[in-house]
Order: sequence, then structure tokens, then C-alpha cells
Amino acid sequence: MHTDSTSSAQLRSIDSAEHYRWGEQCDGWHLVNTPELSVIQERMPPGTAEQYHYHERAQQFFYVLQGTATFDVAGRRLTVTPGTGLHVPPGAAHRILNLGADDLHFTVSSQPHAHGDRVVLPAP
Repeated sequence: MHTDSTSSAQLRSIDSAEHYRWGEQCDGWHLVNTPELSVIQERMPPGTAEQYHYHERAQQFFYVLQGTATFDVAGRRLTVTPGTGLHVPPGAAHRILNLGADDLHFTVSSQPHAHGDRVVLPAP
């Protein structure tokens, strides 16, 4: 049975979303923030990197909007360019880096929500 959920539908952008800082210089905006699903738009300046980690339950999908992302994933180094995404299953050790000269803009979708589900590892 289909229910009309338009009354709960919400337009979201970085102008209206909750903002937070992570790392030393990176920005994130919660576009969707529920226990079942998290969608975040993030900005990483050149030379920044996330901690190497994995999630016990959450799967994640990173989608590059602008710039070039470098990922360390389970012992491999991958380059992801605009219009391309990377799926990271639960338990896969990973981190994102901006080795480029320009800001990196991307979205990361986590299902379920990844906060509190992160296990930090030593950098590869």
C-alpha cells in the first residue's frame, strides 16, 4: 500500500542543513540525519585526510561532486573523480584523502547511520 508522505518531504541544501566541522579544516552538512539513513555533503581542503577506520554495521556510498578523492580501502588506493562513486561495505577499512590542489566536495550516504559505529585503525 502506498502512503502519501509529501507532508514529511523536505528540501535540503548546505544552506539549510546542520553544519559541523571535522578534522582540522573540513566541513560537513547533514542533509538527512535519521537512525536508518545519513546523507552528508562534505568539503575537504587540499592536503586533508580522514582517519583510517571501518564501520561494524554501516555501509557507505561516497559520491564525488567536485575535485578528486583518493581512497585507501582494504589495502588498495583508489582515485574517484566527479560523477563517480565508491561503495564501502561494513567491515571494510577505509579513509578518504584530498591529495589534489583544489577543494574536494562529495556526499557520503550511510545505512544505517554511521555515527557511533566507527572503529579507528592505525594509518596504512
